[in-house]
Amino acid sequence: MDYSLWFVCLMGMGTVFFGLVCIIILTKLMSAVLGKKPAPAQSASRSADALPQTVTPELVAAVSAALAEELGTDITGIRIISMKKV
Repeated sequence: MDYSLWFVCLMGMGTVFFGLVCIIILTKLMSAVLGKKPAPAQSASRSADALPQTVTPELVAAVSAALAEELGTDITGIRIISMKKV
């Protein structure tokens, strides 16, 4: 059986389109079935309390070392004037 070029091309594109639509439908269905569970509010506030509120010298040293490595310069050439939480 000899198929025309257009038939093969359209069947291939149709198969890919159908497969993509099936993937979209399956992901929507799985997200609806599994759903997102809301995180408890207590755990979020507790993790925020665990973060250090002050800038320690170790933190300044770590940030300085990371900046020096990224900029390709010596750590003595970097001067951090202030740091604040974003």
